[in-house]
Amino acid sequence: CIAPKCMLPALMKCSTFATDSYNLLSFSFSLLPSEPNLLVRACNQLGQFLQHRETNLRYLALESMCTLASSEFSHEAVKTHIETVINALKTERDVSVRQRAVDLLYAMCDRSNAQQIVAEMLNYLETADYSIREEIVLKVAILAEKYAVDYTWYVDTILNLIRIAGDYVSEEVWYRVIQIVINRDDVQGYAAKTVFEALQAPACHENLVKVGGYILGEFGNLIAGDPRSSPLIQFNLLHSKFHLCSVPTRALLLSTYIKFVNLFPEIKTTVQDVLRSDSQLKNADVELQQRAVEYLRLSTIASTDILATVLEEMPPFPERESSILAKLKKKKGPNTVTDLEETKKERSSDINGSTDATLVNASTVSTPSPSADLLGLGAAAVTNSVPATSSGSLLVDVFSDNSTNPASLAPGSEDNFARFVCKNNGVLFENQLLQIGLKSEFRQNLGRMFIFYGNKTSTPFLNFVPTLICSDDLQKQICFLNLSRLNLQTKPVDPTVEGGAQVQQIVNIECISDFMEAPALNIQFRYGGTLQNISVKLPITLNKFFQPTEMAANDFFQRWKQLILINLESDLMCDLFKKTYHFAATYVAFSLSEFQYAPGGILLSNFLLSHYSSGNISPKL
Repeated sequence: CIAPKCMLPALMKCSTFATDSYNLLSFSFSLLPSEPNLLVRACNQLGQFLQHRETNLRYLALESMCTLASSEFSHEAVKTHIETVINALKTERDVSVRQRAVDLLYAMCDRSNAQQIVAEMLNYLETADYSIREEIVLKVAILAEKYAVDYTWYVDTILNLIRIAGDYVSEEVWYRVIQIVINRDDVQGYAAKTVFEALQAPACHENLVKVGGYILGEFGNLIAGDPRSSPLIQFNLLHSKFHLCSVPTRALLLSTYIKFVNLFPEIKTTVQDVLRSDSQLKNADVELQQRAVEYLRLSTIASTDILATVLEEMPPFPERESSILAKLKKKKGPNTVTDLEETKKERSSDINGSTDATLVNASTVSTPSPSADLLGLGAAAVTNSVPATSSGSLLVDVFSDNSTNPASLAPGSEDNFARFVCKNNGVLFENQLLQIGLKSEFRQNLGRMFIFYGNKTSTPFLNFVPTLICSDDLQKQICFLNLSRLNLQTKPVDPTVEGGAQVQQIVNIECISDFMEAPALNIQFRYGGTLQNISVKLPITLNKFFQPTEMAANDFFQRWKQLILINLESDLMCDLFKKTYHFAATYVAFSLSEFQYAPGGILLSNFLLSHYSSGNISPKL
C-alpha cells in the first residue's frame, strides 16, 4: 500500500512499518541502477532512517547509503545528509554504527567536502575505539592525498594524524608523505619548517621523529637561514630524541647526521664527535655500529666533491598507485563495498593529478634504490629460477598448474621489448588483468632489475609463479669454464597477489660472456578459477653492459687514424693472399690435368678448375 505523505512521520515510528519500508527500498536499489530521479528519491527516503530510534535500522541505512554514494546519480543526494552522519559519528553508542558512519563519510567524500570530512575524522580519532583506529588512519591518509589541492594542508594533516594516533600510523603512511614531499618542490620548505616545529614538542611519537629526520636530512638547508632553526639547532633537536628511539629509527637518524655533514660543513666536527663516541662505535647492535664506523670514515677521508656525490639529494620517486589503498583493501577484505567503490574511484586521480596510474616502483621507498645497492648482488639470499629439465614422462605433468613449458609471447610484447633497448624503466606488459613494470640499472657486467607485478582487478591472483626461462644459447657453457653466458638470480614472490595490490621481484644479473637471445619471463596464476599463462621477453640485451670510454680529442683522432691504417693494411694483405691462393690452386689444377691416368685425377682437376674459374687470374697458363 502507499501511505499519504502526512502519515509517513507517524508510520516511521512503527518498527514493523519502518523495517518493511527499508526492505522495499533495499530491493528497489537493484531495480533502479540507471534511473537517476528514482535513485535520488530512494536516497532521500532512506535518509529518514538515519535518525530512527532502532539501532539496527540506523546501521542498515548507513550501510545502504554507502552503496548509493558510489553511484554518480545519487552521490550528490547522499552528500546532503553529511551533517546527520557527522552527528551519528559523535553521538552513537554502538561502535558498529559509528564505524558505518566513518565508511559513509569516506564514500561521500569529494573535493568539495574533503577538508570538512578529514577534520571530523581527525576529531573522532582522538576518542575512537582502538579496534577501528588503524582503519580510520588509512582512510584519512587516502582522502588527504587524493583530494589535496594545497599540499601544505596535506602535510599538516599527516603530521596531525601522527600526533593523534602515532601507534596506528603504518609505515605506508609516513613513507608516502616523504615521497610526496620529495616529488614536489613547492612544499619542501614548508614541510621542513613544519616538522622542525613539531619536533620541538616535549613528547614526540617515533614516527614523527622518522619523518622529521628524513625531511631535515634532505631539506634542512631550506630553513637553515633562520637563526631559530640553524644547522646546529636542527642537529641537537634530532639528537635529543636519539636515545628514546628504537634501533631502526636510530639507524635513520645516523643517516641524517651524515647528510648534515654534506649540507652543513660547519657542524662536521660535532657530527664526527657523535659518530666517534663509544655508544656508537661499540654499540651492541651490528647495524648501528657498522653505520657509525662507515659514516665516520666517509666524513674523514672523502673530499667535498665525493661527499656531495654520495650524499646528494634523493631523486623524485616514480609515480605509482598508493600502497596505502592496497593496505586498506587487504584490511577490509576483497569483496567489501568500500573495496569495489574505491577500485572505481581511485583510478580517476592520483597525487599529482595524473590519470596514468603506472604501477612501476610500488614499494620504492620501502626497498633500497638499485643505484644505492647495485653491486651488493650477494647481499640477500637468492635462488636460481632457471627451471630444470624434468626427467619424468610428459604425460605425468600434462595437467599440472606449474608446468614449466613457456607460453607463446604475449601480443605486443615484442614492440614493448624493442622500446627498452635504449631505456631501463617503464611498463613492459599490460592487459586487463596484469601490469608488469620494470626498473633496472646496469654497471659494467652487473645489473639489478626490479620487476613489479600489479593486480588491476579486485580479485586476488592465486598460485602466482613467475619463472625466468633461459634459451639454449644463454645456458651454453663457455669453453673450459663451467659457467653460463648469463647468470640470473631471483628472489621468490608471494604466491598470492591481492586485488589492487602489487608485488615486487628482484633479479640480479651477471653477464659472463656475449649472448644473442634475451631471457623470457613466464607468469602463471589462477584468476577466478582459470589458469592464466603469460610470457614476455625480459629486456636484458648485450648493449646494457656497454661502458663508454673517455679520452682527449687528440688521443681519439690518433687512435682513429691508426684504425684506418690497420684496415688498409688488412685489405692489402687479404687481396695479396687471394691472388696468391688462386694462382697456387690454378697451378695445382693444371699439374693434375697432366696426370689424367692417375685415379681421380681428371675429377679433382675439373673440380678445382670450376671452383676457382671465377678468380681474377685465368686457370690457363
